[in-house]
Amino acid sequence: MANVKLAANWPEQARTRFEQGLKDMDLSLTPAVIDSIMAYLAALVKWNQAFNLTAVRDPLAMVDKHLLDSLSILPHISTGDLIDIGTGAGLPGVILAFTQFKAANGLKNLTIVTARCEQHQGQYMQICSRAFASLQDMVAGTEHLLASNGRWLAMKGHMPEEEIAALASTIRLETA
Repeated sequence: MANVKLAANWPEQARTRFEQGLKDMDLSLTPAVIDSIMAYLAALVKWNQAFNLTAVRDPLAMVDKHLLDSLSILPHISTGDLIDIGTGAGLPGVILAFTQFKAANGLKNLTIVTARCEQHQGQYMQICSRAFASLQDMVAGTEHLLASNGRWLAMKGHMPEEEIAALASTIRLETA
């Protein structure tokens, strides 16, 4: 894997792009949360060179394809615990945790579980996934984790008509 040559001012460009994206999405985050997300981006860029966490190499593209995309689900998040299945490099789970963050010096509302979702135990009001598996596989692998009246939040990138059609009739699509 070749290292990517980064512009010296990429952090400032990334922050500007991120803040503009927030405005375009009509989202408002505190400066402290934005600082935390930018620190996450810097760590993602650094560690991606060593561990291939994402195929996206350009930090400015990461802003659009990872950070802002992760926040696109924010209006659909309600109260109650949320589990992010198949989070890989922490997307969208870590970004969502930043926006819900309660302590100034850390992510007290984030627990990392390194287990297969089928073996994990617990009850969650929301189960989110970003390009993890087919909807049918996501539901089958996580239905034991879904609390009564809970919801799946599937980030697919496009409307997966065939996957929706393959779901059991007990699963209801709320919004696209």
